[in-house]
Amino acid sequence: MKHGDVEVNHPVEHVALVEIQRGPNNFFDEDLINDLGDAFEALDQDIETRALVLASEGKHFCAGANFSNRSEQSQRSARTQTGGNPLYTAAVRLFACKKPVIAAIQGAAVGGGFGLAVMPDFRVVCPEARFTANFVKLGFHPGFGLTYTLDKLIGPQKANLMFMTGRRIDGATAHEWGLADFLTDKEDLRDEAIRFAAEIAENAPLAVQSVRATMRAGIADAVKAQTDHEFIEQHRLQQTEDHKEGVRAVAERRPGNFKGH
Repeated sequence: MKHGDVEVNHPVEHVALVEIQRGPNNFFDEDLINDLGDAFEALDQDIETRALVLASEGKHFCAGANFSNRSEQSQRSARTQTGGNPLYTAAVRLFACKKPVIAAIQGAAVGGGFGLAVMPDFRVVCPEARFTANFVKLGFHPGFGLTYTLDKLIGPQKANLMFMTGRRIDGATAHEWGLADFLTDKEDLRDEAIRFAAEIAENAPLAVQSVRATMRAGIADAVKAQTDHEFIEQHRLQQTEDHKEGVRAVAERRPGNFKGH
């Protein structure tokens, strides 16, 4: 089953594989997040599906937003002034999913792509995985609910370290910090995620969903409130010269020459 750039199949009984098909980098935009939301909501209604594996084709899990598309970025900024950010409205749909989600993460999960990687219940990674909240290098505020979700996984100190430095960590460090639940070879990554999803799916589905609803109570509303705040800050910082310089610097693979205005 296809939902735009997202394909869904069932590799084993009761487990759905939800694959992002924008390789090799799998850059995201509002359309892609809505494609995922459509897939998640359809699977919530499928009684035969008990657990989801979120994966992506290509080299990277999700290398963030494509900042080379400046016209799209300007359109997003204009929409902000008249009614919030549709991208984050789409993101909240993912957090409202009722069934367990396991992410299989290869390569880079960058910026908002990192936020997408943090959304699931569990993460299976390989040593080659890379995670970075590189927003400050773009002269920008973190988004995609990361300021709510990340410290729940790794604690406020490590979350602040990642937010304030833009430091990149690999799969082994992610596993050591508790960001990843399983560390496996890249060749086994997807199979390991499917095996773990099947372990969950062999249990009573209503009980699993009940436990999950208890453990994640209020998460969609909390992410909605947090993304509302995040985007106010993002919109404010988008107007600065530092943000323009940050986008140039990241595109040119050099440190930013920031001036504080």
